[in-house]
Amino acid sequence: MPDIRIHREHQLGLATARKVAQAWAEHVEQAFGMGCTVLKGKTSDTVEFARSGVKGRLIVAADHFDLDARLGLLLGAFARTIESEILKNLDEHLAAHAPAPRKAPRKKA
Repeated sequence: MPDIRIHREHQLGLATARKVAQAWAEHVEQAFGMGCTVLKGKTSDTVEFARSGVKGRLIVAADHFDLDARLGLLLGAFARTIESEILKNLDEHLAAHAPAPRKAPRKKA
């Protein structure tokens, strides 16, 4: 069975990363009919997701996300498309929660 593995580093901290993961889980539940379960831990959380033909988990840490998914035989033919969609969606959620860049202080004349 084909596997999808995605690693994304971030600088959000665990509290904000949890918000990103929750938003991502809500999206895949609604858009793709996934069943998601969040298992909270001290230093990281795990979002388990599944539906017919797909099973995986998203590890949520203070400085990174790791997503592993196993695709069934029928969805395996679409592995690249599915991976691309997951990347796009996860990156959109990360960008939405990224801290705004700090402006350099003005120099007095």
